[in-house]
Amino acid sequence: METLKVASRSDPSSVAGAIAGALERDGVVEIHAIGAGAVNQSVKAIAGVRRMVERECGPPIKVIPGFMEVVIAGKAKTGIRFIVER
Repeated sequence: METLKVASRSDPSSVAGAIAGALERDGVVEIHAIGAGAVNQSVKAIAGVRRMVERECGPPIKVIPGFMEVVIAGKAKTGIRFIVER
């Protein structure tokens, strides 16, 4: 399973393309976002992928959100993890 890290400055359409490519290869992708801006860009990207999949008349995607703990520079941070499945 591929893991994509999304930042607040990530372009949602580029992230959507990366998600679509990973779904095409593996059928599942994990997205990590830390901070409100990163979560916002992730949700926009997931919405874009969903729109692409609906246009192709493929099976709908399934999104499972959850929390994750990450240590950055010695400090524990809480982030959001999205698992996107085809």
